Order: sequence, then C-alpha cells, then structure tokens
Amino acid sequence: MGEAERGEAAPRMLVSFWCANDHESTPSFLEGANVPANMDCPRCGWPAGQDRANPPAPPKIEPYKTHLAYVKERRSDSDADAIIGEALEELRNDPF
Repeated sequence: MGEAERGEAAPRMLVSFWCANDHESTPSFLEGANVPANMDCPRCGWPAGQDRANPPAPPKIEPYKTHLAYVKERRSDSDADAIIGEALEELRNDPF
C-alpha cells in the first residue's frame, strides 16, 4: 500500500528537541503546524526544548514523605501537646 492507494502524503518538517541529558529527538510535524516549545524526551522522559545550549531544567524529584512528616508540617509542637492532652483527658474521663 503506497501513495497510489492512500493519496499523497502531507508535507512535513523535522524539528529537533534536546533534553538536559543531551538526548536528541526529531519528531515530524505538518508544515505550518504550531510546534510546541517543549515536549517529553522519549528516551528519559525529561522535558526537551528546541535550544540545544539551554534545554529545560530536569524535574525536581521530591523525596517520599510519611504521613507523620506532613502532619508535622501543619502542626507545631504546642498544637500536638494540646491535642494529646485533650485525647488523654477524654480517655481518663471515659468509664469504659
């Protein structure tokens, strides 16, 4: 199956993108189409841009946080002491 069966192919242009790992990808776009400024690198997944000298910065990977770490971000030590004090008082007053 070639151009005779499908018709003539639309004109295309190749655009090079580079990521911070210096991987080059060259997807083709329809001539006259809006080419995105950035795309994901197909080799490593980092963002890639059209300027080889200044590729987009790699994503910042945040370390895993436990539930307790998130609670400590929201509450101070004095808040925690007050909550524990209230819970202990309820336990002492509960007849079971």
